[in-house]
Amino acid sequence: MATIRKRGNLQWEARIRRKGHPIQCKTFETKLDAEKWARLVEKEMDGGSFISQKEAERTTVREALERLIPEYIERNLAHAHKETVRAKRVMEYPFAQKTLAALRGADLSAFIREREQQGRSPHTISRDIALISRLYEVARSNWGMEGLHNPAKSIIRPKLPPGRTRRLRKGEEEKILKLSPRNFQDVMKFALETAMRRGEIAALTWDCLDLKRGTAHLPKTKNGEERTVPLPPTAIDILKSRPEPESPTEKSLLLLA
Repeated sequence: MATIRKRGNLQWEARIRRKGHPIQCKTFETKLDAEKWARLVEKEMDGGSFISQKEAERTTVREALERLIPEYIERNLAHAHKETVRAKRVMEYPFAQKTLAALRGADLSAFIREREQQGRSPHTISRDIALISRLYEVARSNWGMEGLHNPAKSIIRPKLPPGRTRRLRKGEEEKILKLSPRNFQDVMKFALETAMRRGEIAALTWDCLDLKRGTAHLPKTKNGEERTVPLPPTAIDILKSRPEPESPTEKSLLLLA
């Protein structure tokens, strides 16, 4: 049976003692909320589905993000530095002082409004919320907080603008190449032919190529996954015009060398 007692003028404490379970204790602003929580926990205990929230109730969002950086971001994400900067920025907001168990969708909605008032783009804000959501999923799957609710899944995120569909118009390619430095023109042509990203082209090395099959293997891309890109004849001709490596194992950069 749960015990509900008043603490001071503004708080009510619910305490549950049940054989086979650690003591559960939580404080609320109203007696009604304390009673609702106690009934829910006792029902879960009776049904065998109760999972202790002790760890989530004593770990703040800031502390969890500090743990996420070395344990997940630096080990798993392609752009670890950017996500680390993002995590540290999120830590500075007031809601990060709340515990993981206490954070609600309303807190994240307020965070979204504040970011919008700062002039941040929908894409930036969505990435911030995605980071918070990932934090909760890692806490649930890796840190033993299986019963933790992910508040980022219940909020309405900023509407993203439609994707870019801009294509070069007639004569624009010639103008771009004319204004580009001579040693950079091959890079521009190669990008137009393959649709590869700037970072992918910059990291392209001889050992990534299979000119017989007409492909380039990219071991690390924007989303962190490897992929193989088909090379059109013009792109292959550009690569063949580059200086040959001194040895078969040389991995020098191709287009920016």
